[in-house]
Amino acid sequence: MDGIVQDITVGTKRGSDELLSACATNGPFIMSNSAPSANGNDSKKFKAENRTSGILPSRVIHIRKLPNDVTEAEVISLGLPFGKVTNLLMLKGKNQAFIEMNTEEAANTMVSYYSTVTPYLRSHPIYIQYSNHKELKTDNSPNQARAQAALQAVNAVQTANMAIAGSGVSDSAAGLAGQSPVLRIIVENLFYPVTLDVLHQIFSKFGTVMKIITFTKNNQFQALLQYADGSSAQHAKLALDGQNIYNACCTLRIDFSKLTSLNVKYNNDKSRDYTRPDLPSGDNQPTLDQTMAAAFGKDASLLGAPGIISSPYGGGAGFPPSIAFQQAGLSVPGVHGALAPLGMPSAAAAAAAAASRIGIPGFASAANAVLLVSNLNPERVTPQCLFILFGVYGDVQRVKILFNKKENALVQMFDCTQAQLAMSHLNGQRLHGKAMRVTMSKHQTVQLPREGQEDQGLTKDYSSSPLHRFKKPGSKNFQNIFPPSATLHLSNIPPSITEDDLKLLFSSTTGMVKAFKFFQKDRKMALIQMGSVEEAIQALIDLHNHDLGENHHLRVSFSKSTI
Repeated sequence: MDGIVQDITVGTKRGSDELLSACATNGPFIMSNSAPSANGNDSKKFKAENRTSGILPSRVIHIRKLPNDVTEAEVISLGLPFGKVTNLLMLKGKNQAFIEMNTEEAANTMVSYYSTVTPYLRSHPIYIQYSNHKELKTDNSPNQARAQAALQAVNAVQTANMAIAGSGVSDSAAGLAGQSPVLRIIVENLFYPVTLDVLHQIFSKFGTVMKIITFTKNNQFQALLQYADGSSAQHAKLALDGQNIYNACCTLRIDFSKLTSLNVKYNNDKSRDYTRPDLPSGDNQPTLDQTMAAAFGKDASLLGAPGIISSPYGGGAGFPPSIAFQQAGLSVPGVHGALAPLGMPSAAAAAAAAASRIGIPGFASAANAVLLVSNLNPERVTPQCLFILFGVYGDVQRVKILFNKKENALVQMFDCTQAQLAMSHLNGQRLHGKAMRVTMSKHQTVQLPREGQEDQGLTKDYSSSPLHRFKKPGSKNFQNIFPPSATLHLSNIPPSITEDDLKLLFSSTTGMVKAFKFFQKDRKMALIQMGSVEEAIQALIDLHNHDLGENHHLRVSFSKSTI
């Protein structure tokens, strides 16, 4: 843009020569209230002092290293989360820009935030610092019309959601104005844990992520994610909707939220406000301000009980940013501003690397696949029932109920990732009238009893069991892993079995059948709703692999759907 700046009021001389040089290719430039330095050293001094904390705050922000094709609206979007942007100067010939915030406090928050989180525009990292100038004053010449139109349109949307039809703003500004900056994300086929930090790493490739809230609703892992602007949200939705985080699982389903802003009260493994590093962790507190439900209506109802989702890593922060995503995965060719081919490593390797790098409490070893299950009912628990239940989330290798403490058991999964998955879904669930506690064990393996050693059948080896759900690579079972729910998914039903047959069968497992439905297009499958989650857990244990005759053994799993 060939912009002309008539006047800039400068609070100090430092840095005047740099701005004068930057503007030389864009038109006349006049300094008021100050004269340029004569010795030519001010530019060096400006750069040096901006690298220190001693630089004086200013409402004017200097932005460098902008991509060649950046738009005015995209530059403005950098300041929107922090306050009103009152002026803009584009220096495209130098790949720089200046924006002016309405208050010094807003500018201070913006610079502080971007000092810890590198912003990206069109997949290019950019650099933000205070300007030495205290105010921008631009004229109304035709050369400034584009920038001012974009600025007015964006501020109108930010303050009053006003229409921008006929304003002549760029397409980017129109897109930014027309879409919410908040995305609602559902992760389907959650075979491996997806953490808040994984979401941040993926979505920050499309723009500045301001806030994330994770929760569960309808037995699905969901998140609300707020960008700095609607344009970034639009790009991310276009690029990521329907993509898998890991091969053949953890599928992203993305919609625009009705919310326009998120109110995060705590920074922890369930929610994060990246603009407010000072927020408390709020241990054992709800993640969201409960007034959001009344304030925002429809989308707030999606939040369910906020903050109830457990960290997949037992309280750890999740995948750290230092993990390199190298393999095939999220690849978004041809999408403007999209990721370079981004892939997650094998999830087991990623989980192990994450655990070992950040020292997760309770994660005894990055390669540990053994779980300690406590608070069991010693009168009813058996190795077989734990094998069936934990087998929903991975291939159980061995189960050992402790001889002298039968309310405790060890469950060895195939790998550490399956162990983490089982722990995140089953910890706190009720079995035989008691709430199970599931944590990582200090043991690396479950030892089989020595020959002749008394065991009373409390230790079982299931390593070669035909009931393993995940032994076949690419199995559909990878795509149908959900938390325990009152609704069960039934499959492999023979044609001769009726609805009444199945209702009678499931009501015999000390439970009550509340609803039943065959799949319309495939009567080999059905949904059955029990009276509670605990009853559904017991029914799954009792009836998974139940012989229905005609060489059909019933397959039972938890459903994401309700009847």
